[in-house]
Amino acid sequence: MARDVIVVGAGPVGLMTAGELRLGGADVVVYERLPQPTRQSRGASFTRRTAECFEQRGLLERLGPTEPADSHFGGVPIDLGMLEEDHYGHRGVSQFRTERMLEQWVGELGVPVLRGREVTALRQDGEGVVVRADGAGGPCEERAAYLVGCDGGRSTVRRLAKIAFPGTEGRRGFLTADVTGIATRKRRIGENLPGGSMVMAMDLEDGVTRVVVHEAGTPPPRDRDAVAFLDLADAWQRLTGESLHHGRCRWISCFTDASRAAAAYRSGRVFLAGDAAHVQPPAMAQGLSVGVQDAVNLGWKLAAVTAGRAGEELLDTYHAERHPVGAQLARNARAAIELRLSGEDMDPVREVVGELLSHPDAAAYAAGMLSNLGVRYDLAKGDHPLLGRRMPPARALTLADGTRTTVARLLHTGHGLLLTTPGADPRLTAAAREFTGLDTVTATWTTTPADEAADAVLVRPDGYIAWTTPGTADTLTDALARWFGGR
Repeated sequence: MARDVIVVGAGPVGLMTAGELRLGGADVVVYERLPQPTRQSRGASFTRRTAECFEQRGLLERLGPTEPADSHFGGVPIDLGMLEEDHYGHRGVSQFRTERMLEQWVGELGVPVLRGREVTALRQDGEGVVVRADGAGGPCEERAAYLVGCDGGRSTVRRLAKIAFPGTEGRRGFLTADVTGIATRKRRIGENLPGGSMVMAMDLEDGVTRVVVHEAGTPPPRDRDAVAFLDLADAWQRLTGESLHHGRCRWISCFTDASRAAAAYRSGRVFLAGDAAHVQPPAMAQGLSVGVQDAVNLGWKLAAVTAGRAGEELLDTYHAERHPVGAQLARNARAAIELRLSGEDMDPVREVVGELLSHPDAAAYAAGMLSNLGVRYDLAKGDHPLLGRRMPPARALTLADGTRTTVARLLHTGHGLLLTTPGADPRLTAAAREFTGLDTVTATWTTTPADEAADAVLVRPDGYIAWTTPGTADTLTDALARWFGGR
C-alpha cells in the first residue's frame, strides 16, 4: 500500500515537516542521503517566530539553554529593547543539536527515518508519486500520494520536478568554521572592515566558536570539499591581526552571497520547503528559520488532505502564503549583503539606515521582517488587527475550571483551535464540533490588549488566525469549511 507522504531530507526542515504530517495522522517516511547524522552546525540560531513554532509543539524546552539573539540589517544594529513585543531570537544552538531534538521527536511519533537512501528519479501520475532511490540494499521504488523535497539548496527533488530556481549568482566568497581552543573577541553580528571585508565570531555550546570570514575580492569558492582551516586562519589574521591557527577545527565550509527562490513551491504532487525552495547567505541567519515555518505551514494542510478532511484546493494555499516570504527573504538578503559589504562608498547609506532604525516604527517594521513576526497572510476579509497574523503563543488564558494556560500549550496536539469567551454565542462552538482536527476551548483572556479583544478566534494549526468575531466579514462556517473541511 502506498504511503501518504515521502519527505526527502532529514535536516531540521525535513524532520519538522515529517513531525507535522504525523501529528495530522499522515503515514510518512523520511529519506536521507547521508548514512549517519552529521556533526556539522550550519545553522546556529533561529528567529523569534521559529522559537514560537517549536513552542507550539512543546519542543523549545527540549533544546535546553539558549541565548537571546540581537537583530541587525546588513550590520546596522536594531535596538529591540525599544519595541513592545519581544523580537529577540535564539542563538548559540548548533544545527546538530536542533536535528537531534527533532529526530527524537519524530521517532516518538513513529516516523521512520531511512538513512543512506538517495533519491535518483521520480515520476508523477494522477494518483501519486513514484520515487526511486539508491541505498545499501540496492535501488528501490516506493509510491506515495505526495512528495516533499527538503533536500537543500542543491535539491535533487527540485531538479527532478523541473522547478525553476531564479535568482542571483554568487559574487563573494565566505569561509565559516566551528573552532575550539580560541579566545578571540566576540563579534556576534559581525564586524565590517575597510574595503568591504567582514569577520564574525559567535559562541556556540561547549567552548565552540563559530567564525565567519569574508575577505574583499575573494571569489566564490568552487569546491567546498577543498576548503582548509588554514585558509580561514590565514585570512582572519590578515584582517584582524589575531591568530586562530592554534585552534581545533570541528567543521569548515564555504558559501557565497547567491540568493534564489523557487518559481513554484509546488509542482503537481511534489512540494519544496526550506533551502530547496529558497537560498540566501547564511550570514542572514534566516534559512533554517524560514524553512521550519514552511514545514509548519505545509504539514497540517497535507495531512488534512491525505486524511480526506480537506479538499485538494487547500494545498494551493501553501505556495500562495509561503512563496512571498521566500521572495522577500531573497530580496532582503541581496539588500543586506550590499549594505554590509560594499565598502566605504556605502557609509552614507549605512548612516541613513541607522538613523531610520532609531525610530520605533521603522525598527518595528525591520524587526518584524527579520524575526518573522511581521508575516501576515491574506486569510479573510476583515479589520481585526490579528487577522492573518500569528496568535502570540504566550497569550495567557484562564479556563472554565480556573486553570491558566497559553495558546502555545493548546497547540501541542497540532490541531486547530476555536477559542471562545464565556459570553460568546454557543452556536459557534456547536458549529466547530462538526469538524475533525479542531479543538474548541472556552476561556477568559487574561492578557489581551483592548484593540485585540474578540469574542472568538479561529486559530489554524500553524498558529495563524483565520477568523475572528467581531472583525471578520466571513462567517465562521465559511472559515471552517475553507481551512478544516474543504469547499
